[in-house]
Amino acid sequence: MGLIDRLKSNDISELSESPSDKETEAAHEILEIVGRKVQIVSPSRVIFASLAILLMFSAMFVIGNWIVPYNKTSIDVVYLQGGPGHVVLVEIDNQGSRSIEEVTFDMRFLDNSGVEIVRSTYYTDEIPAHTSIAGDELELLVEGSSVWDNYTIELSLEYTYRSETYNERFTHEVGQWTMELFTDKTPIRFF
Repeated sequence: MGLIDRLKSNDISELSESPSDKETEAAHEILEIVGRKVQIVSPSRVIFASLAILLMFSAMFVIGNWIVPYNKTSIDVVYLQGGPGHVVLVEIDNQGSRSIEEVTFDMRFLDNSGVEIVRSTYYTDEIPAHTSIAGDELELLVEGSSVWDNYTIELSLEYTYRSETYNERFTHEVGQWTMELFTDKTPIRFF
């Protein structure tokens, strides 16, 4: 009869019984096995095993980020409006493991009826892997437009990756808030 069965039966006399010789022998055998295993597991072995696992995970990270060819690009947009007009700041981030080439980025600022107010175009020969670009060429300044209307920001990204051309297009409705943040991501493509 096990301990739980003895507790369920609420028989105090059964609880006070001493274990049999078989039970005592089994307990000593288990204790010896555990003692041998504890001697085998030393702190230096634990540290070595931890370092080996860390190295394996690091190798998997390096393989996934740098060796396996994949294409992933994102565009971060910050929209600000205030007294003098509107400002659109853009950062293009090549998160892929290979460079993208012949990058053309168009940014258009449209009023609520779809009429283009201002446009900006950026071109570069290459964006290396795991690199982001931003700067004056990726800013759009709209002066004199009302800050009380709703507008549309239209983004168009065209690039070549491994001799194949990709076109991505994103639109955002803006104007209700003085500052808005957007992140547009292209799908991951493995090659």
